[in-house]
Formats: sequence, C-alpha cells, structure tokens
Amino acid sequence: MKRNGLSKAIKLVMAGALVGGLAACGDGGSGSSGSADTSASSQGTSVGAVTGFGSVYVNGTRFTTDGRVDSDDGLEREDQLDKGMILKVKGSWDDRGEGRADDISYDDTLRGPLTAASWDASANTGQLKMLGQVIGLTNETVFRGATPEQLAASPESYRVRVSGWRLDDGSFRASYVGARVSGPDFDDDNEVELEGVVQNLDAIARTFTINDFRIDYQLASGDDDFDLDDLSDGMAVEVEGYLQDGILMAKEIDDEDDLFDDDDDVEISGDLYDYDSSTRTFRINGVPVQIDSDTDFDDISASSLQDGVFVKVEGDFRNGVLLAEEIEGREGDDEVEGRIEQIDLAGEVLIVSGVRVQLTASTLIDDDDDDDGRRSRVDDINAFMVGDYVEVEGRRRDGYLEAFTIEREDEDDDDDDDD
Repeated sequence: MKRNGLSKAIKLVMAGALVGGLAACGDGGSGSSGSADTSASSQGTSVGAVTGFGSVYVNGTRFTTDGRVDSDDGLEREDQLDKGMILKVKGSWDDRGEGRADDISYDDTLRGPLTAASWDASANTGQLKMLGQVIGLTNETVFRGATPEQLAASPESYRVRVSGWRLDDGSFRASYVGARVSGPDFDDDNEVELEGVVQNLDAIARTFTINDFRIDYQLASGDDDFDLDDLSDGMAVEVEGYLQDGILMAKEIDDEDDLFDDDDDVEISGDLYDYDSSTRTFRINGVPVQIDSDTDFDDISASSLQDGVFVKVEGDFRNGVLLAEEIEGREGDDEVEGRIEQIDLAGEVLIVSGVRVQLTASTLIDDDDDDDGRRSRVDDINAFMVGDYVEVEGRRRDGYLEAFTIEREDEDDDDDDDD
C-alpha cells in the first residue's frame, strides 16, 4: 500500500531533450556528505518541515545536531522525529546548504481522535476532521502508521498527531499525519491538543470556542507564565487537555509566542494569507511579512502572490515583522512515474521514463520499504536501484524536473497496479 497515494496516471509529457547524459545539471546535488561550515552567513531561526535525516534537513539546509529535541509532546531525541514534521531550528547556516542546530523544537499542531476522513487518489487530495477542525491533505503530506486510504475507510478507528500549517480561514494543511489505532490499551486515548483563534470568549463561564469547538478552561492553568485573564477573542492559543462529552476540558493554555527573536536572520515556509498588494504585506504561519523594493523573487513573481500560495521566505525579523529579502515559490507543476532507467548517485540525478529528475536538499523521499521513515538521506538516495518504480512530483526546469517529492513503491504494490 502506498504511503502518499500518488496518482497512477502519467501527467508529465516532456520533450526528448530531457533524456541524455547524467552530468549534474541545474541546482545539482546537495552535497550531503561532510561537516557543516561553522562560518555560516546566517545566524537565526529556520522553521519548516523535515525532508531528510543524517542530521536534519529543513528548508533545504542540512543542520548538524546534538540529537536532542525540545518538545512537550513526548519527543526528546532526533531519532523520534519523522519526515514531514515541522521544526523550529535555532542555529546557523550558509549559502551552500550546510548549518548547525543549537536548538531544535517540535510541537504538535493537533492531536486527538479522528471523526471523519476522505481521500481522492486521482487528485492526491483529501481531508481529515478532528476536534471540530478541517485538515487538508496533499501529495506532500507524509503519512505514518496508516495510509490515507486506511484513514478514509475507517476514520473513527484512529487517533492522529498532525504537524501542519494553520491557514487564514482557520483550517489546516497537514505536513505530517502520524496515526495509530485507538484502543483501551492506551492511557492517553482521551488526551488532545488544539491550536487556533479564540472566539466567543465567556470569562465568567470560562469557556470559548475554536472554529465552533467548545473549550472549557475552568480547571486550566496558563503554560509558560501565560495569564488566563489575558485571554481575548482573536488571540491565537494552544490548548492541551482531554475530551469529556464532546467538550475539550483544558488543562493547559498558552498563547502563541513570536516564532523568532528580534533581529533574527529568518527562513520560514508555508501558505501565505492576508495578502495586501497595496501595502505589500502578507502573513505566513502567523508571522507578518513585509515586501520592499529590495526583495528578490525566485520561481515566483510579485504579481503571482495570493492567499494560499506556498512559499519560503528569508529575511530579517525586526519589531515583530519579517522583512523579506527573498521569496521562493514552491508549487509543483509536473509529475512523472515509471521505472528508474539510470542513476547518477554523485550528481543525485535519476532518469525516470526518459525524464531527467534532479534531487535537491529539499526533496522529500518517501519509501514503502523504509518502515520508520527515519533512514538517513544518504541511505535514501543509495537505496534507489535501476528498475525501481517511482512517482515524482516537482517543478519543470530547463531540461529536467526538479523533484519536490519522490515515492518509491515496493514490488508488491507495483505488481498490484499492473494487474
């Protein structure tokens, strides 16, 4: 069974010019061996999804780590992380994609029982519903513990943890979904976590809602010195607690702090929203972003910015605003699937059904044979073999396809598809 359920229809028809020698082209390999350059050009915070291990790859940078993770959700070590989980990395990095992590933190976006799920295998999209929230699924969502088809077939059988982006309409876009079957053997089956914007606050009854899902905070305490008397409608908060008769009984509530320190060098990726062309501003994961005449655009134009577009932003965080130095678009426009015909491990290039596929440090490699999803990126790449059946989604470049995601299916799945 596939993890990401990518479409079986070949959607990419490209000129024969893509076929040819395997010399590295375009962006080239990521240079995944060697140690990080400590004379990094940036010192600050990087927020994004994990795309590989062997240290940790976030936003196209390979961060060396000490193996420790700061989290309130039961994760303490790097080897407990999964691809797709969104991390906050404080450290340094250079223009060659090498960095050093001084601190890595992770926090679940949502955690609890599913109430509904859907998945369209032909469109590679779907939805989860839990705690009154809607979570969008895409072909870049990483699934562990259950496939999207299994979740859709029996949603109420599963509890999930979701790492994702909160969008402007209050819904979410999942980067990672970790599932396990609910049952009496688990002590935390009733424990939940929810983040969102406070609505309908009743300070007397000590209740409020997030997207119409009721929270009772009579017995709650503020986390990290947050004063519950400061709660107000419109405030973004994180709530942890348990379910009782369909109500979230809060145990801890914390407001969402700024992701970055003042004067941080910053990089962050996610869906932009609240775009205002007149002021040249938008928000990404709650962070206000300001564009100016010096902002560079890569694979996207200023005129293409609109709510819902996925971007990576680099710049300086000053007085609560991210001043954008560069905005990079990252929307896939092509797909190819088929057998690997040639491999250049040094250049990180595959030929798939006659199409040159270039891997980068941002490429997410998902493998049916990689049960825990934590194999190193070097091992991920070395595991490719001529004849493997893969599905690739990415962006068309001049003469090749830059891979955003590559899924390698095991032999049984490929045989089933051929029947």
